[in-house]
Amino acid sequence: MGGDNGPAAVIAGMALSAAKNPDIEFILHGPEEELTRLLDKRPELKGRCRLRHATGVVSMDDKPGQVMRHGEGTSMWSAIESVRNREATVAVSCGNTGALMALSVIRLRKLPGVNRPAIACLWPSRNEVGFNVMLDVGADIKAEAPDLLQYALMGTSYARNGLGIARPRVGLLNVGTEDHKGRAELKAAHDLVAAATETGDFDYVGFVEGGDLPSARVDVIVTDGFTGNVALKTGEGTAKLVGDFLKEAFNAGMLSRFAALLALGSLKRLQRRIDPRRVNGGVFLGLNGTVVKSHGSADATGISAAIKLAFTLAKSGYQERLAARVASATQAGQDAAQNNNENGTST
Repeated sequence: MGGDNGPAAVIAGMALSAAKNPDIEFILHGPEEELTRLLDKRPELKGRCRLRHATGVVSMDDKPGQVMRHGEGTSMWSAIESVRNREATVAVSCGNTGALMALSVIRLRKLPGVNRPAIACLWPSRNEVGFNVMLDVGADIKAEAPDLLQYALMGTSYARNGLGIARPRVGLLNVGTEDHKGRAELKAAHDLVAAATETGDFDYVGFVEGGDLPSARVDVIVTDGFTGNVALKTGEGTAKLVGDFLKEAFNAGMLSRFAALLALGSLKRLQRRIDPRRVNGGVFLGLNGTVVKSHGSADATGISAAIKLAFTLAKSGYQERLAARVASATQAGQDAAQNNNENGTST
């Protein structure tokens, strides 16, 4: 209910997903009368939706603390509760990101051993699957070395189960690729991540730079939430700017419009490749349940993409695998790093 385009866009996205996948079912949270009226216009959803009446709505301006204290009875709270009670496998929301994360942490709780949950997004890249995973992109502006190790473990599990990459390659985002560059926590994380590769079943490529975000060098990019969010919003803004410049260039005159007609096929392929709606959906990692955050301004196509991502993760059994991977690999990585430090000190 809290998205910029309201429940009509959400239900339109559900209809697109239902048409493509007969195995998806939905639990819809919000005012029953309004949702029933919208669903009556979508016969393709008949028999595939259950309604959970919730009168309250979390707005984009609501403070997370306020929602945590007074959010019971809202559609967002109800959706998170359906995952907590194992009624739903994944929650998908277009609402307030801070409030959604706060409610998810409070109601679902963090996985054992996880200090800071993270939000992971998909970044268009030159890899065979077409995307890289980047996290954190805004759950928490801070991240210490152990947090970055956990992000690496969670990101590889996401890449493995969500993108089908058997042995993901992990990189730490830094201001340079040289070992001596970066903040102290990055240098410490460098050793922790390198020590956890075998237990975590991933390869570590070392430090990566901003130019590597869309490259084929890496599959999972690990960073703190402040840096990741700035990079994400910069990338989205740049993609929109390039699109606007192309439209202006091809509308500059008669010859330009004729050239646009000749290049129409290529332009459509480019548009599909960089369309942010295709990768709509940031996944909250590190919780006892899966939550997918859609852009607040998402249309039916974007919401359908978020639902597809949610379904893919649910079908893979990703949540159970993530919990086991984090528990075992975190401990193994810390033990290995401690042994390395002790050996280095004795030498």
